[in-house]
Amino acid sequence: MKELASFVGPSSGVSRDGSHMKRNRKSTIRLILYPFLLCLILVVVQNLINHLLDDAKYKCGCTCIDSNADGRCDSTEKVCGIQYSTLDQASSCPIPSPPEWPPFLQIPAPEYRAVRTDFVSFTDLPDQSCRNTGTCPATILFTGNNQTLGQRLAGNFFTSFSTLNSSDISYSLAYYALGSDTETQLTNFLDPAFLSNEPIYDLEPQCSANSMIPVTVQIASRAVTQEAICVQGQNLWRNSSSEINDELYKGYRKGNSEGKINEIVAAYDFLNSDFSNFNVSIWYNSTNKNDTGNGPLALLRVPRSVNLASNAYLQLLRGPATKMLFEFVKEMPKPASQLKLDFASLLGPLFFTWVIIQLFPVKTSWHRYVILTSLVYEKQQKLRIMMKMHGLGDGPYLMISYAYFLALSIAYMLCFVIFGSVIGLKFFTLNDYSIQFVFYFIYINLQIALAFLVASFFSNVKTATGLVSTVVVNHYSVSNYFPFKVSRTTRDDDGFNIVITVIGYVLVFGTGLLGGFLFQFFVEDTSFPGGWIIVMELYPGFSLYRGLYEFSQYAFTGNYMGTDGMRWGDLSDSNNGMRDVLIIMSLEWLVVLFVAYYIDQVVSSGRSPLFFLNNFRKKPLSSPSLKRYSSETQASKVSIEMDKPDVAQEREKVEQLLLEPNTNHSIICNNLKKVYPKRDGNPEKVAVRGMSLALPQGECFGMLGPNGAGKTSFINMMIGLIKPTSGMAYVEGLDIRTQMDEIYTSMGVCPQHDLLWETLTGREHLLFYGRLKNLKGSALSQAVEESLKSVNLFHGGVADKMAGKYSGGMKRRLSVAISLIGDPKVVYMDEPSTGLDPASRNNLWNVVKQAKRDRAIILTTHSMEEAEHLCDRLGIFMDGSLQCIGNPKELKARYGGSYVFTMTTSSNHEEEVQNLVKNLSPNANKIYHLSGTQKFELPKQEVRIADVFQAVEKAKSRFTVHAWGLADTTLEDVFIKVARGAQASNVLS
Repeated sequence: MKELASFVGPSSGVSRDGSHMKRNRKSTIRLILYPFLLCLILVVVQNLINHLLDDAKYKCGCTCIDSNADGRCDSTEKVCGIQYSTLDQASSCPIPSPPEWPPFLQIPAPEYRAVRTDFVSFTDLPDQSCRNTGTCPATILFTGNNQTLGQRLAGNFFTSFSTLNSSDISYSLAYYALGSDTETQLTNFLDPAFLSNEPIYDLEPQCSANSMIPVTVQIASRAVTQEAICVQGQNLWRNSSSEINDELYKGYRKGNSEGKINEIVAAYDFLNSDFSNFNVSIWYNSTNKNDTGNGPLALLRVPRSVNLASNAYLQLLRGPATKMLFEFVKEMPKPASQLKLDFASLLGPLFFTWVIIQLFPVKTSWHRYVILTSLVYEKQQKLRIMMKMHGLGDGPYLMISYAYFLALSIAYMLCFVIFGSVIGLKFFTLNDYSIQFVFYFIYINLQIALAFLVASFFSNVKTATGLVSTVVVNHYSVSNYFPFKVSRTTRDDDGFNIVITVIGYVLVFGTGLLGGFLFQFFVEDTSFPGGWIIVMELYPGFSLYRGLYEFSQYAFTGNYMGTDGMRWGDLSDSNNGMRDVLIIMSLEWLVVLFVAYYIDQVVSSGRSPLFFLNNFRKKPLSSPSLKRYSSETQASKVSIEMDKPDVAQEREKVEQLLLEPNTNHSIICNNLKKVYPKRDGNPEKVAVRGMSLALPQGECFGMLGPNGAGKTSFINMMIGLIKPTSGMAYVEGLDIRTQMDEIYTSMGVCPQHDLLWETLTGREHLLFYGRLKNLKGSALSQAVEESLKSVNLFHGGVADKMAGKYSGGMKRRLSVAISLIGDPKVVYMDEPSTGLDPASRNNLWNVVKQAKRDRAIILTTHSMEEAEHLCDRLGIFMDGSLQCIGNPKELKARYGGSYVFTMTTSSNHEEEVQNLVKNLSPNANKIYHLSGTQKFELPKQEVRIADVFQAVEKAKSRFTVHAWGLADTTLEDVFIKVARGAQASNVLS
């Protein structure tokens, strides 16, 4: 039977999910079209950007050479080149022979150069007044183990001005320490100092009056000359590198309490350098590289700082005539290019992260239930429990749901990638499609597994809304322990949807924003430890972002350089994080999938935390038998004397059946007990007290009792929703404590509240549950048709209407039909006729009476008429235990052995009525008295009906009798009498 349950599940589930998807076709289409809309938006924005970049100010600069002197400029007279371009235009021009220009130092602007301040303790810096005149020197700090050596090296840094060699300007300029305070750019074709209005500086030991150096750079056929203004270079000794660190830090705006800038050009630590060993550390200002984490880094003017130190050391060794000149800087040649901005590649990691993660939790107007919300929805509506009780095991259910969500996610991603490729997004077209497929496939599997893991912690409405609402739950109302009796209101559902939706949006947008503005910054920071990057990528959202980031970088570079994007060979690149991401996501997928299944079994299915050890336990070699010996059975004998005779007889019958190797009883319960533990300061609640019951095939057993008597807890134990505290119960010879999966295949349940898919029709419900009972082909179709006819849901197209459009009575009839389809051997019905009109109720009763011929049925009801009409035996349940048991006639004879005599007269004749009754029955008991109307119980053994009629006729001759009646005891009277007796016993105890 266990193999059967595992086998039939998948085929059944596909039918259900297929119908569900068909009903939600519009929502599914909207979901898949969502990435289309985003791609279209990106295309529109990309076209707008391309239109802006097509402007002349972003193209190579041109001029007109009027060679014909006609005052007009035709295409042949239009000449373009870098010499006619602005700095923005120069990057688009062909540069077959890039210009040579002298290397520069990064010199602080005059108003920011280091001076004496309150937050700097050194007095060798110039006074702040030099900033007013713009004459502050540019300061270089140095230290080392040998101060004399350091001072000699620093003295060789700067050269005084002499006449330039006009035949070789570059060579002559190499003697001088030139610099600029302009911001650097991303390319190195020409230093921005030559294309700005800011001056170039020449650092010298001392500046003479009006000393300037002309600096000329040849750009194509055009010579660009800038005057270099002399600035005094000041070398200052510090005793240690820590002093330099402190001074440099305080020179930053945020490094001092006054918020001022006190900038140093550079600093040198010559360490242990001597005449045979040169070892130096160099400090430089890296703030100019624009390291924001959101764009490419700018170049820095560092090489000239290094050359100053190496050239000074060489002069120390070989004399001032020997120099290591840094003559010029020159970029590689380049062809003409057009400025491109691949907007989709730049914003792809952020936007595409939102697009992909939205499959995880979100419920919006675009689509209904996606992965997480769908899984929790089936728990909230108790649909998963309903499927399980009809034979769909946890394994098949999880596989079906996983396959469904995987198919939906694959379709979603395929549409996303295909459409993005069709409209020409470089993010998709340049990168290898096989790498994209592997990456997306692994991630969506990880995302689905993660959804199953998170869904395990949301089991019902109370669990979900408990996070945000103030629902007051009475933990010890027994009905609250039966999930079918949970009262779900619109407020509860709204609270549930709000929780899931809010969590979903926080996850979606939070992951994208954190990835774009935090995680990406760490990825691009080469100084950030790679190990911590891997730790951060353990969060699946960051793994997704890193993979999309690598795709975008390769696509952006490929589009800019005219090359391919990412290929498999690129995964071996140490700077490419895609390989690490694929490994991390693959391992996480397997781990999360295993943990999700384990937690689902423990939390959702209520299995023991060590359930996996059951496979290693030794199984008994003997054949199955109901013969059991236990301390519980022996202990139950002590309580027999306390039970009523009929209940004690039932207990003895159960114990005798347990000793028999074979029996035709479908249900046997022996001393079944359920105690709910203490909670929130309330004492423990005994819901079921030693229940013993035996039901043969073909019997319908009715359970009567007030709310809170324990009926629901008993049924919950029998259908596997809760575990018994003690005792045993067997259904078709299978133990409810260890073999519920096998029991489900032969069990039917009609819950008190209708658990139906609103988007499936009545016929589809029965087809689904029929397949769970292993019905196939024509047998399935015939069973469905007969079930629909039996509950009057076949004619008029009702069978093919969605259940959400059914009336309450129609849903009730469908629930009964579901419980009976597939010929289950045991059926539990919880108030099956609730909400039905008299005609439908009588029709339903006939269905149940016909169905009980070859199966055992346990029915709970508050209708005495229904109990008397359907049940072969009845049990009245009070305070967790059976108070009596027997067929309706036996109970009425046993607990209702009296007639009810009623007479209404004027108040003046009440005493005469009492005397009349005393004469008929000396042991009569008055049970009602109001305004001349009196009721009496007359023991049947003391009264004959003929004597009553004769006495009434005589009384009519003496006084006026307005009304009178004699009635036999009803089942309702029996119930009330037993209930009062049980309450009196509880008070005495």
